[in-house]
Amino acid sequence: MSEPSQRRLFGTDGIRGIAGEPPLDAATVFAAGVALGHALRAESAHPRVLIGRDTRLSGPWLAATFAAGLRSAGAAVDSAGVVPTPAVAYLTRKHGYQAGAVISASHNPWRDNGIKLFGGDGFKLPDAEELAMEQEILHHAARIESGSLTEAAPVNDNSTLRGDYVDFLIECVPGLNLSEMKIVADCANGAASSIAPDLFRRLGGDGVTLLHTAPDGRNINEHCGALHPDHVAAEAVTRGAQIGLSFDGDADRCMMAGSHGNVVNGDAILLMAARDMQARGLLSGNVVVATTMSNMGLEAALKRSGIRMLRAPVGDRYVLEKMREENAALGGEQSGHILFPHLATTGDGLLTALVVLDLVKRSGRSMDELTQDLKVFPQVIVNVKVREKKPLDAIPEVAKRIRAAEAALQDSGRVVIRYSGTESLARVMIEAEDESLMRLHADAIAAAIRSELGV
Repeated sequence: MSEPSQRRLFGTDGIRGIAGEPPLDAATVFAAGVALGHALRAESAHPRVLIGRDTRLSGPWLAATFAAGLRSAGAAVDSAGVVPTPAVAYLTRKHGYQAGAVISASHNPWRDNGIKLFGGDGFKLPDAEELAMEQEILHHAARIESGSLTEAAPVNDNSTLRGDYVDFLIECVPGLNLSEMKIVADCANGAASSIAPDLFRRLGGDGVTLLHTAPDGRNINEHCGALHPDHVAAEAVTRGAQIGLSFDGDADRCMMAGSHGNVVNGDAILLMAARDMQARGLLSGNVVVATTMSNMGLEAALKRSGIRMLRAPVGDRYVLEKMREENAALGGEQSGHILFPHLATTGDGLLTALVVLDLVKRSGRSMDELTQDLKVFPQVIVNVKVREKKPLDAIPEVAKRIRAAEAALQDSGRVVIRYSGTESLARVMIEAEDESLMRLHADAIAAAIRSELGV
């Protein structure tokens, strides 16, 4: 299993870029709607598509332009408005839509946006289907003259769909009552802002303090949310909360914090969930699928509980692919993107939060107690902005530095170098028992990449 390398438009999580610029200019977005509509018409005479979006300023016009392309290809379009990405996945399947689309750039800055696509089964479209659409998208976009597209009519939002999603989340944790818990939740001025108030109110969450729930189109992910979990960790201490929750812009991931201001990432969430599911007979095969970025400490902690940890490439679609191969009931990423296939078809930050809150209440133990034996190896990630994504093993100096790091660390650490699937970045990740050695080699590799490919 390997990450696709032939993509021109689609990355590991849909089409993404700066709103208004290729590949998110009006012509390409309209053409993407046309291509999806044509693909669906091959399967259904009257396809229906559900659209959702996050809180970015560009969301409404991108949704309207994409919807116009779909309609021109003979598809009907409904909109759930501002909702989390996983809400669209759920609602697409529940209401029998042939596809779902989310206008979002997840954790990226507000100027970015994107298009994520789901099939009628609620799962993200396979790589092969996305790649099959690319040529048609590029063909149609090239034939649309600059400025020839008229401004598309706004899509009308159906607010009742949001209520269906809240009902679903509550049904996933029967009996959960948050009335005795003190919680801080950071909604990142993103899609969670549209759901969290009603969700926590219905769960008796009078002790839930919501932060960053006033999106203005430009403040999504800005010094808040899952990209900045230290913020909610500090707030948890200040407010005397038991648990802090941090969602990203489209709320498909969740990072957490303990009562002592400690960040609880996706690795720790996987450990808690795996042991709980194992005890309840829900962890098929006693296996968990993580990614190349998950810490060696997680692998060791799971092993002590008789649980195997397998690794997939970074990206929830690759985690899910591996889970299906292994019939695994749990998987996820260090970034807080957790997959519970017995509950949902995609990662869901709000669902993850409820599952852990339910786990904590049932066990009568704090998150700190539940993860106290997770001994995390020192880990550093250095992001290098690059002008192109040239194969790293084809660059002699970079390859030399990587080989040197691997030889020095051997069995006492790991070296993972990869390109981001959604940004123009090379990510250098090293973890090792020896922190000084880890940083030395991470800086050396990053410097070599910066010298050869840096912007």
